Amino acid sequence: MEIIQIVGLGLIATFLALVVKEQKPMFAFLLTVFVGVLIFIFLVDKIAEIIGMLEELAGNANINMVYVQTILKIIGIAYIAEFGAQIAKDAGQGAMASKIELAGKVLIMVMAIPIISVIIETVLGLLPQA
Repeated sequence: MEIIQIVGLGLIATFLALVVKEQKPMFAFLLTVFVGVLIFIFLVDKIAEIIGMLEELAGNANINMVYVQTILKIIGIAYIAEFGAQIAKDAGQGAMASKIELAGKVLIMVMAIPIISVIIETVLGLLPQA
């Protein structure tokens, strides 16, 4: 039922922002950002639960935790970059949103290099030697 609360809060904020936008566009934007951050804070506990379960599964499967943590960081970068880009778009700053998305993609590639190198080494190890 949490989704109903989140959607309800989002719809109320949207309606209020539309009403306030006519008189005070800055307040409408701040309301939108505030509610977005509030929703994100509401989800932090759920995100922590997911991370805990994934780390437990990785531990049970004897997977190196460095790789799991790297993947979780990559997912975090993707979500944070998307959140920041959406806020920039809400503010009418499409160019800045594009830069935030680009930065997120570059950081993801940088963090993925160790995992990609392990995958390549594994594949090369499976190929027959000539």
